[in-house]
Amino acid sequence: MQRVQGIGGIFFLSEDPKALAAWYAEHLGVPVDDWGGASFEWSKQSDSESASTVWSPFKADSSYFLPSRARFMVNFRVSDLDAMLTQLRAAEVKVFDEIEESEFGRFGWCMDPEGNKIELWQPPS
Repeated sequence: MQRVQGIGGIFFLSEDPKALAAWYAEHLGVPVDDWGGASFEWSKQSDSESASTVWSPFKADSSYFLPSRARFMVNFRVSDLDAMLTQLRAAEVKVFDEIEESEFGRFGWCMDPEGNKIELWQPPS
């Protein structure tokens, strides 16, 4: 039996793809390429041995994505959650005050300019 090997990409609709890509590049450091998207090569990360991507469906009535109305949420791995949230606040990005800490690491959230909630994840050391 053939099996998938991982998440190959995240694709979503946008009112202004170029402007939204520029926002992600400016505020989150997403390495947007000329074609308008980005490739994250885990093998090139300093901690590539522990790098992974999570796939997880949520119940339709979950409030976890609120206040976004989107049926998806992108989780970006970061090396220093506090520094990232401070940087976003300084740029007047909507950042949620709550930080969640668990055995899975530390989580924080912000909103992009189109109202999509973004999860930021600092893996445990």
